[in-house]
Amino acid sequence: MKRQILEKLHHWKEKAYRKPLIIQGARQVGKTWVMKHFGNTAFEQVAYINFDNNPRMKNLFSGDYEIERLIFGLKIESGVDIQAENTLLIFDEIQEVPQALSALKYFYENAPQFYIIAAGSLLGVSLHQGTSFPVGKVDFLPLYPMNFTEFLWALGKSHLAELLEMQDWALITTMKSHYIELLRQYYFIGGMPEAVAVFVQTQNVEEVRLVQNNLLVAYEQDFSKHIADNNTMQKVRALWHSIPEQLAKENKKFTYAHLQKGARSKEYEIALQWLKDSGLVLAVPRIKKPHLPLNTYQDNAFKLFYLDVGLLTAKTKLDIKILLEGDRLFTEFKGALTEQFVLQQLLTLQPNPLFYWATEKGSAEVDFILQQGQTITPIEVKAEENLKAKSLKVYVEQFQPHRAIRLSMADFREQDWLVNVPLYAIKTIV
Repeated sequence: MKRQILEKLHHWKEKAYRKPLIIQGARQVGKTWVMKHFGNTAFEQVAYINFDNNPRMKNLFSGDYEIERLIFGLKIESGVDIQAENTLLIFDEIQEVPQALSALKYFYENAPQFYIIAAGSLLGVSLHQGTSFPVGKVDFLPLYPMNFTEFLWALGKSHLAELLEMQDWALITTMKSHYIELLRQYYFIGGMPEAVAVFVQTQNVEEVRLVQNNLLVAYEQDFSKHIADNNTMQKVRALWHSIPEQLAKENKKFTYAHLQKGARSKEYEIALQWLKDSGLVLAVPRIKKPHLPLNTYQDNAFKLFYLDVGLLTAKTKLDIKILLEGDRLFTEFKGALTEQFVLQQLLTLQPNPLFYWATEKGSAEVDFILQQGQTITPIEVKAEENLKAKSLKVYVEQFQPHRAIRLSMADFREQDWLVNVPLYAIKTIV
């Protein structure tokens, strides 16, 4: 496996004023593998500490935060003679020992020479629940499921990824049948590392579906395991199960009435926050006007997605035979899979949050609004080759953006006010 985050980790290592680093991401997106792989390739030694169900670490960090004492204890636990200049310290499932999170402050202030990376499956949930946290003393780096480029790398198609980097559109168009076939596979398999690894090893999509179903079961088990309040847990389940139905609507705005007649947002805000903090869902807020900064123009409306297109495909129980039915997979559920795909890619390819725009009465809607520096770019998503962009035209006439992008199955082409980019070449727009 090759992950794009590894380049960012090497950059972190070389920073003159380095802070302890926390990798954020949902369970099973590859955090542990990334940390270990980085340690094994960039350091002479790796001291890996798993805090899950580890009473020794709870005792170690329940005392004072004297660095020499902590390092001595970590040496014993890891069996590694930790040296600041050549050892990567990995704190996995750090949310299980909140005092270890607090200790990162003292490592930064009193022993910044140590290289420390931490992660946790439900770390975001723990932080939101008021776990003592060293504000300003750590750096963050998000990790999402594998994007399309990483998928190409995993399948041994690095040359196709490289061609996209070159943006040789004539050659890309010549090779588009390869890209479309691989994109079809990605929609079904998604980017969860275990699902991708199983596909690489077996070329069997039924085995992939077993992995995806097991992941979905594991996530639901987390609901009951980590949410003490039964009422909140039931609301989390209701939100989780409603996402495919909500995305199958023509207007994909999330509506609480689909959960329960007369339901109000206030009743579900804790449950929704839990799902966001766990990394299991991705919310895209609506903005009223595309002005900077975008977040000051958002209202209470939003669209809600899963963390991975393959999991959405599995959750909706799409038949495996759909892989053989031309481009039907791209248009299934009114293009919901395609919108999910685009969201996933944009989150991994650039650091800014995403929004969508719609008119007050909903007569026009642009799927994603992206801020790049001082530029705001509208992005319309088309799940097929239909190149009508009525909503995007309304937006352009009203707000006169520097450029507008349409992502579709059509070939690359530039018009007066619009650039059409093939879905498989989404990385070229950022």
